Amino acid sequence: MPFKEITAEQAWILMQQGAILADIRDDQRFHYSHAKGAFHLTNQSFLQFEQQVDYDTPIIVSCYHGISSRNVATFLSEQGYDNLYSLIGGFEAWEKSSLPLETAYEQS
Repeated sequence: MPFKEITAEQAWILMQQGAILADIRDDQRFHYSHAKGAFHLTNQSFLQFEQQVDYDTPIIVSCYHGISSRNVATFLSEQGYDNLYSLIGGFEAWEKSSLPLETAYEQS
């Protein structure tokens, strides 16, 4: 497998050490609420992502429930990224773990 699966708590620790959390959920859900510091990775933002993120930077992929993130982590591996993680349980697990969030209300 080209990536490891980790818990939300493990993801938060990695983020404190410089990992990027790539949230692949749709625009509306992402803008309503997402993990603090997350990068919104979409087809439209992929070029920006490639310009900002080094190939050896740890990347944690997060989706709704931890399923789609596996496919995207595999895709990123095929693009040359080699330090990849999939968030077990996705954003739902992040919320349940009471980890820091950014919401639409705070961004106005």
